[in-house]
Amino acid sequence: MIDRRVRSPLLPLVAAAVVLALGAAMAWGISGALGLSFTPAEVPAEPAEAAPPQDAAHPPVITAVRVPAVARLRLAATAVADALEQRGRPRPAVVQETPGEQTAPGGLDVRLVPGVAPESFRLTGSPGALVVEAGDLAGAATGLYTVADRIRSGAEVLPADQRGKVVTPRLGLRLTDAGAVGREPDVAAFGAGTDYSLNTDVVGSALLPEAPWVDKAAVDRISREFQGFVGHALAQGYNGVVVPGFLEYVTFSAIGDGHAVYPAGDDHIARAEALVAAFGPVLRYARDMGMRVYLVTDMLALSPPLERFLERTTGGLDPTSARFWQVYQAGLSELFDRMPFVSGLMVRIGEGGDIFKQPGWDYSSRIAVTTAAGVRAMLTALLQTAGQVGKDVIFRTWTVGVGAVGDLHTNPASYEEVLGGIDDPHLIVSTKYSAGDFYSHLPFNPTLMTGKQRRIVEFQSRREFEGFGALPNDLTVLHQRALQRFLAANPHVEGVWTWTQDGGPLRAGPMSLLLRSGFWQLYDLNSYALGRLARDPQTPAAWITADWARQTFSDDPRTVAAIGRMMAMSREAVTKGLYLAPYAENSVRALGLEPPPMMWIFEWDIVTGDSAVLDSIYAVSRDRVDEAIADGERAETLAAQMRDEVAATDPATWRDATQRARLLDALSYEVELFRTLNAYRTMFLRHAQWLDTGSSSSYQAWKEAETRYRAARDAHLVRFAGDVDLPAYNFTAADLGAERADRDVAMAWTARVLLLLVLLLLLRGALRRPGSPGAGGLRALFLGATRPWRLADFDEAPSRLDRVLVIAVPLTALVASRLVFTWFAAPAHVLLTLGGWALFAATARLAAGRRDPFHLWAAIGGVALLRTALLLAALALRGPGHYWFVFWTEPGWRAAYVVVAFAAFAWLFVATALVLRDRYGLPLRRVVGAALATFGAPLAVLSAVVSAIGLERALTVWNDQLALLPWGLSRMLGITVYLGIPPSLPLFTALAGLLLAVAGALLSLGRRPPRRAAHALPGRGGPPTRSGSAPAPTGGLADSADSADSAGPAGASAPSASSAPGASPLPALPRRQAPSADPGAPPGPAGSAGPPSAGPASGGPASPPGSASGPAPSAVPAVS
Repeated sequence: MIDRRVRSPLLPLVAAAVVLALGAAMAWGISGALGLSFTPAEVPAEPAEAAPPQDAAHPPVITAVRVPAVARLRLAATAVADALEQRGRPRPAVVQETPGEQTAPGGLDVRLVPGVAPESFRLTGSPGALVVEAGDLAGAATGLYTVADRIRSGAEVLPADQRGKVVTPRLGLRLTDAGAVGREPDVAAFGAGTDYSLNTDVVGSALLPEAPWVDKAAVDRISREFQGFVGHALAQGYNGVVVPGFLEYVTFSAIGDGHAVYPAGDDHIARAEALVAAFGPVLRYARDMGMRVYLVTDMLALSPPLERFLERTTGGLDPTSARFWQVYQAGLSELFDRMPFVSGLMVRIGEGGDIFKQPGWDYSSRIAVTTAAGVRAMLTALLQTAGQVGKDVIFRTWTVGVGAVGDLHTNPASYEEVLGGIDDPHLIVSTKYSAGDFYSHLPFNPTLMTGKQRRIVEFQSRREFEGFGALPNDLTVLHQRALQRFLAANPHVEGVWTWTQDGGPLRAGPMSLLLRSGFWQLYDLNSYALGRLARDPQTPAAWITADWARQTFSDDPRTVAAIGRMMAMSREAVTKGLYLAPYAENSVRALGLEPPPMMWIFEWDIVTGDSAVLDSIYAVSRDRVDEAIADGERAETLAAQMRDEVAATDPATWRDATQRARLLDALSYEVELFRTLNAYRTMFLRHAQWLDTGSSSSYQAWKEAETRYRAARDAHLVRFAGDVDLPAYNFTAADLGAERADRDVAMAWTARVLLLLVLLLLLRGALRRPGSPGAGGLRALFLGATRPWRLADFDEAPSRLDRVLVIAVPLTALVASRLVFTWFAAPAHVLLTLGGWALFAATARLAAGRRDPFHLWAAIGGVALLRTALLLAALALRGPGHYWFVFWTEPGWRAAYVVVAFAAFAWLFVATALVLRDRYGLPLRRVVGAALATFGAPLAVLSAVVSAIGLERALTVWNDQLALLPWGLSRMLGITVYLGIPPSLPLFTALAGLLLAVAGALLSLGRRPPRRAAHALPGRGGPPTRSGSAPAPTGGLADSADSADSAGPAGASAPSASSAPGASPLPALPRRQAPSADPGAPPGPAGSAGPPSAGPASGGPASPPGSASGPAPSAVPAVS
């Protein structure tokens, strides 16, 4: 028999304190990770003003434009001819200049003269005999494009105060992207609205999978598109173009024998040579027409053979290694040799991955340059190569959230740390104008006001987060104020880079392709305005907009003025309709990131419904909810007023009736969109307000707004779904969130009922009513939940009903509570949770061997009820929605809950260990092994399952069902990329779990020298109580090791504690019968664990009644 004394609660109390401390550490870590904080941001003002009606000046009479015999000047002269023809004048001839010839009436002559600065010009002569004088070809071309622009705008070509005045563009470097060159108006792809690829390669549609590698017809088509775009950009005042490409044009022929990277016969060599031969002339055209050509690439740019070579020869992908960058230096040198017309290379390090990959080939990019040392090593190497041949390296500071340089984009201190001291004249640093991405409500970027490097400012015309150019959105005032601010603060700002088409997924918005498809004129306003502002930042913004309207739509003064008034309202409509100002006007931090000011539309066209975003927006806006709702109503009203302004214009005054119809359609789309979004914002804000306050008025407002939202959403989808010009927004995520919100009330009531039942069952277990059905099982569960160390002394023989209850009650509570927790809508979470519990229980059962598991189930089930009661209490107030609302927005309550919840989780291991040690008598070594195994086995199995599915896919399924994080994350960059979670994490945790499980098994099954005596359990103080013998097992996985531990010499019984040498003598204790291994077996003699025949376990007779010694069962040592 075994002496069992009730463990003093001291050690369990210490364990409880430890697990609470662990819970506090976990709460601290979670709070640090979430860390919702916000401070007011310095949002730039955008005062809107429309130009008054003004009659257009009569265009000059020009019959001939005489220019030197240079192709770029002939192209500029053609722009003048086009402008005159548009204004109704006869098209002039473009002829070659005759040196020394006087300007004849009706002529426009170009003369190259000394004494005029580069790219500068002056206009002389008279309106009937104009002369453009310039010091170089760039200045002559600028002069001609200026004349063309003034003619199209209805302005005086030669104002009196401008005659003879030298005009020099304020900014010398005026870059654009490549527009829509190479992109196809694929109705099916755009209509689906699900393609979020970010690849911008120009050459993609011309690629072939085998020799000759490029489709000549496609190259010719792309060439025509590129030439048209170059002419358009030059006419708007730009002098440079940025085109994607680098690695696809390089063979690394200068490394080794020429085949060190790509072996002889490798397709990469032939394909690169074919691409250079095909697209070299296409790109050279821009240079011939006076535009600088820059190629742009992500770093690291990789192909499989290149990556293998780097791994093999440079010791891995180490961006701090000079030897590593020597390989890219060789490639860059080859690029400049093959394409000498290229002015330089633009490099981005802040984005990369498969979402940017061109389908059909194996070139890819990877985010790897994530430290200041890596950036400096890269720039040092690339600048050395570029400088040798007079080329530039343009480094983009877009590094948001990427490693140690994650705030380089917006933090002047980080900018100085990374780039300070790199003053190479061939380095140009390119930075977005805003302190973040191309959103509204953001401050101007402070890093553009510092630094000693040459700087250019990035702008986006087709605002990807504001409808992809489908909505009227005049950014002229905002861009003008940004440029003026930077130029006043930083003398090193020397240029702009305008994204005329790029930004965001290519086919997730409207099928508007610059110069080719859709209503591209609407966002071309911003490209035109930036071209004007880059030359003269002081030009009145309202006049620029009026000039664009006159060039694009009508010469009629009243129509132009109406369009100007409409555009003057556009920014307020967009910034109120697509943003929630009380949130957007703050600089917010959450999840260790700086979320953008929009968020409730995350991103592009996906209206989100996740609790993390919506609850956080409400928390920031809590005191201004009514204002946020009023802004939505104001935006809807403004959009209607804008439509009325255009509708009131005379159709006869428009050059093209189709353009008027398109503009009215765009404005009607804006009205419908803002109506839907307004109802949705009201719905989710009132729902969050109800979660926060429980107010019945908030609840009523939420339900009324939901009715409006569903009606508006249905109307929006019916009208615009499948429309490639005005595509419907995606409300899938919003509906997922709304459906779960609708269940909050029902879930709260269900949680209350379940909580009451759990508490009643525990109360029933607290009341000692022996003999009543199920009393033993409920009592055991109560002890397992409240005092698991007392289970060692719980000797009531369990009935069959007790055995059922001790499993069924906690199992039912677990399943029901987790279904409520997930709104009955997330089976993945329920299966994951139940799988973890099942694996834990199964592993613990193995550790107990063939012993009666009743007490083990009581301990596990009791803790399960404890954790279930805690969860149900959190759900009972206002359902799962309120649970997550508190989690995201209330750090104090969240910390308190996490402390207790995590402590209860850790307590599960403590309770199980107490039962294994005290009730079943396992040695401490085996108890530790069981703890390791019960933690490691579930971790290993569940991690392996997730790894087999794929972490991104598993997280996507889980998040889609729970609606916790933005639904769009997995459709874009991916949850793992956005949150910086290594995709291999499940594999590592599976291996860690496996190691823990194996270690636990070894501890449980290992052998050690037999003991001659056993001692009282340390910490088992207090007065002695009942003792009895344990059931005699017949062997099993967990029993074999104890045979050696508890038995003395072969076949001998272990001595009792009272007779062990050196053991403290124990007073004689009254004995009672221990429970039988078989509840239905007849009781044996007093003190016996089973029938009288139990003695043969040691080959001897049964122990006499009251004996303190006798045959010790092999699975339970005499004392431990």
